[in-house]
Amino acid sequence: QVQVGESGGGLVQPGGSLRLSCEVSGFTLDDDGAIGWFRQGPGQERGVVGCISFADIMTYYADSAKGRFTIIKDNTKNTVYLQMTSLKDEDTAVYYCAAAADYGLAYIIPEDYEYWGQGTQVTVSS
Repeated sequence: QVQVGESGGGLVQPGGSLRLSCEVSGFTLDDDGAIGWFRQGPGQERGVVGCISFADIMTYYADSAKGRFTIIKDNTKNTVYLQMTSLKDEDTAVYYCAAAADYGLAYIIPEDYEYWGQGTQVTVSS
């Protein structure tokens, strides 16, 4: 049984940093598939922040995340991190981690993912 869980959210001031963790069980980070990070702000649809695919070891970042966010995979802990820096008010959202088991997808839409965490709130405010 695959389980996905996020942690690390909280309140941070603009310009600050935060690291989110996505712990996965029942799913090996070296298999085909991917881990994606999504977020959903108030009144907004859930959208991709970034993802890492395992077969080709590729990462993708949404334009809003490029240069500020980094996805890091730790196989020894079966955990994927989302390191966020230079945070802005508009980064406030519930952040979700998701796991996709299939190979060869784009992994940038929620429909590509079968397993989801419960979400962790990130609030950027002074």
